[in-house]
Amino acid sequence: MRKIVRPVKAAATPNRREALQLLGAVGVSAIVGCSSNSSGSGNGGSTTGGVDGGTDAAANAADAGIDLAGANSDGAQAAECVLTAEQEEGPFYVAVEAIRSDITDGKPGLPLALTFTIIDVTTCLPLANAALDVWHCDYTGIYSDEASQSTTGQTFHRGVQITDADGQASFASVFPGWYAGRTIHIHIKVHIGGAASGSTYAGGHVSHTGNVFFPQALNDAVALVSPYASGDSNARTLNANDNVWSNQNGSKYVCTYTGSASSAITASIVLGVDPTATPGLIGVHS
Repeated sequence: MRKIVRPVKAAATPNRREALQLLGAVGVSAIVGCSSNSSGSGNGGSTTGGVDGGTDAAANAADAGIDLAGANSDGAQAAECVLTAEQEEGPFYVAVEAIRSDITDGKPGLPLALTFTIIDVTTCLPLANAALDVWHCDYTGIYSDEASQSTTGQTFHRGVQITDADGQASFASVFPGWYAGRTIHIHIKVHIGGAASGSTYAGGHVSHTGNVFFPQALNDAVALVSPYASGDSNARTLNANDNVWSNQNGSKYVCTYTGSASSAITASIVLGVDPTATPGLIGVHS
């Protein structure tokens, strides 16, 4: 990821804090930027998640002397230096804290490669050494290490990765399934200030909790292919009918992807995090 370029301004130019306040004033206090290599829609190609108010944010940021038109390693535009809204943890979090990039664990499903880019909103630079904690259900809607789902001791689709100098962390998994009342999603937490020891991560504090979503057209396409078509008897919930999506800025958490439901999916997303913050949990949690 290239660094944010800040042109030299006259003495009257707002400082970073004033600029961020200006961005908040134009209604973009929660934006997630996604990245992609191409454009398209449906079962093949790629889809870009919407970023409401991005154009106004970029214009006001330019006036304030901050370039928000940064790009990740894929070369796509990203809305940066804007705090991503908190969302609920959900009832299935387990502090596994195992550092690993492949969280497939032999489970069947559509291959999914997902890359996160974390931006430090206090510096407008990539956030290195953050621990990105992800977990999601399998193609039947079941989570690992849950006594209520008879998976105690299993670790599928759970893992932690440490962000690199570009603020990036990547995971190899399979596309999630669904369960009653929720659309397809991936849970995330961003841990700050802990330490890695061997294959585990411990300590520090959580600076962000949220859910990652996929475009509805992709969800619909995946539901038609094996093993998803026959693997889950739960009625599907659309993005628009999901409580987290509807009430917790879900449209700002949509990844952009390449690939198709018949082969494999590569997806990416940008999150803005304040590493000094320790937000309280909201909504449903364990």
